[in-house]
Amino acid sequence: MKAEQLQLALRPRPAYEAVDLGVRMAQRSGRSLLRAFLPFGLLLVVACGATIEVAWWLPSTLLWWFKPWLDRTLLDIYARQAFGDEMSFSDAWEARRRAPWLPMLEWLTIWRLSFWRSYSMPVGQLEGQTGSARRQRVKAILRAHRGAATMMQGTFSWIEFFLSSGLVALVPWMTPGLHPFGDIEWLGSDAVATKLLLYAAHACAVLFVEPFFVAAGFAMYLNRRVELEAWDVEQDLRHAFGR
Repeated sequence: MKAEQLQLALRPRPAYEAVDLGVRMAQRSGRSLLRAFLPFGLLLVVACGATIEVAWWLPSTLLWWFKPWLDRTLLDIYARQAFGDEMSFSDAWEARRRAPWLPMLEWLTIWRLSFWRSYSMPVGQLEGQTGSARRQRVKAILRAHRGAATMMQGTFSWIEFFLSSGLVALVPWMTPGLHPFGDIEWLGSDAVATKLLLYAAHACAVLFVEPFFVAAGFAMYLNRRVELEAWDVEQDLRHAFGR
């Protein structure tokens, strides 16, 4: 990455300010998210939902487990957004076709339960680090920021949970004759419609929250790169000599 081409004003920021920068990045990437991320997201939602007759909990579990598969496209979108470029579906498809499969397999297995997934994922995907070099790089990225990265990931997990719960709560609120707080027996129904409703609420929450979660982790990663490599100084010098 070339610092002089970045469209972001990089400087050392507190962790919470870096997260806010990531949220703003997600807001400004709406077109790329609709064209490149949403088709893959809907594909995964439908594929996981096809298992609902096997067990009611299986679609949501699979959707949660395959989040890193979605995160790859999101990270590509934000990496381009940082340089002022948008991403189309064909770009996302080509990026996935050329991407090595081993790192994704690792994210879906040994790294799946990472407490700082969106913060450390750019090390492998954008820097191309593997093996011991990746471990050392992640260790440097996490130094003194492990707690902030874990808190950020936990916060977005709770946001996703409350959003999905709120969507489910809309059913009694919007259904005449049902008490919003007392009539909850329908949640235990074995009807496929009820299971699909619960899964749809979870899927909507995932598709809405995940872009902000990945953007926040990416912004924290960029902020850490600034601390480690003094990109802000380099940008100022390059811009000064450019004038």
